Amino acid sequence: MTAAITIIGGGLAGCEAAWQAAQRGVRVTLHEMKPEAYSPAHTLPGLAELVCSNSLRGESLENAVGLLKEELRRTGSLFMAAADATRVPAGGALAVDRELFSAFVTARIEEHPLIDLVRGEVADLPPEGIVVVASGPLTSDLLAGRLRELTGPNLYFYDAIAPIVTAESLDMAKVFRASRYGKGEGDDYLNSPFDEGEYERFVDEILAAEKVPAREFEKVVHFEGCMPVEEMAERGRETLRFGPMKPVGLVDPRSGQEPHAVVQLRAENREGTLFNLVGFQTKLTWPEQRRIFRMIPGLENAEFVRLGSMHRNTFINAPALLAPTFQFRSRPRIFFAGQITGVEGYVESAGSGFLAGINAARLARGEEPLVPPPATALGALVAHITTAPAKHFQPMNVNYGLFPPLEGKVKKKERRGKLAERALADLVRWIEIM
Repeated sequence: MTAAITIIGGGLAGCEAAWQAAQRGVRVTLHEMKPEAYSPAHTLPGLAELVCSNSLRGESLENAVGLLKEELRRTGSLFMAAADATRVPAGGALAVDRELFSAFVTARIEEHPLIDLVRGEVADLPPEGIVVVASGPLTSDLLAGRLRELTGPNLYFYDAIAPIVTAESLDMAKVFRASRYGKGEGDDYLNSPFDEGEYERFVDEILAAEKVPAREFEKVVHFEGCMPVEEMAERGRETLRFGPMKPVGLVDPRSGQEPHAVVQLRAENREGTLFNLVGFQTKLTWPEQRRIFRMIPGLENAEFVRLGSMHRNTFINAPALLAPTFQFRSRPRIFFAGQITGVEGYVESAGSGFLAGINAARLARGEEPLVPPPATALGALVAHITTAPAKHFQPMNVNYGLFPPLEGKVKKKERRGKLAERALADLVRWIEIM
């Protein structure tokens, strides 16, 4: 009889791992603490909740994350099936309606005959059997304490969550619809333009604003891809204007000119009733957020349905602890998956869950675990988290800088296309043995 697998965590990685294992005929018990307990950043009772943003980033194969999505599509990923079914307009990016996305994944998990979903917090690892730890960056204190005994000290840093406002509370006479450089349908984003004086006053207020202090026992190290706006402002007065408030590629139709700076708002749902302040993750106090973000043109009367907040991100030193199969080296019956491994981003988390689920199922069936080809996006991600220098290991999004170099001379403008072409060719061969 095939051994069962225990998976801890019903986020993106845990659900993907459960799905892949069950699809291979192995019975799975999936533990999710919601709705019995919630982390500081979660609000939905369903599985696979998207916390930081509803964007899954670029779709083009010119971006490594676009290639990773395509690899997951071709290999039967539940994550990508849910994303494609619940997408909302977002220019050149793939964004989803987060509630529909969670509902889609939850329904598929609950309906699968080989997946037993158990609600309630897990405080310890099972003493035997195959286990996939996919408890995520918001691992509960009880389980984190047990994991510290297993792995040694965890590393901590913070992700910042951006605010969401209602569309009906925006002054549409002050904002304009456009995607940067005209990508997408041209109206996937709302844009709030700033003149120079408005921008300078806005930066002054951000710099002077009250922030939520970090607790004494926690180390604050911000990942560059989710840097709070106040941290960026402290790096220099122009930093925001060259970051999330970059006006390049946007022309205000009323003036015919490029604004001095701009805040972009992206649709949070299909109906376009909610908008996310793009790149405005923050640890400002909630009263300061309401006051300062209402200085944004068009947001003077904004209704905030969610304000920004900070949450802990816990991850293990994967290069020192994990094999390329996502197995814990000293205890191969234990797998890790998701952001707790040091992958960064929704798609990357799902990708690691995909691999951990496949390999846990293979182990349960007495088969050798697999490692994806190094030239694929999946393989590049595995290589980073298992071979990067352990002393300075930090979370990483998938990117073409992680891929093995191409053979021979290739023109720079053709490089990414050739890397994607090579990856998909290798993937086809790998699928045959997967």
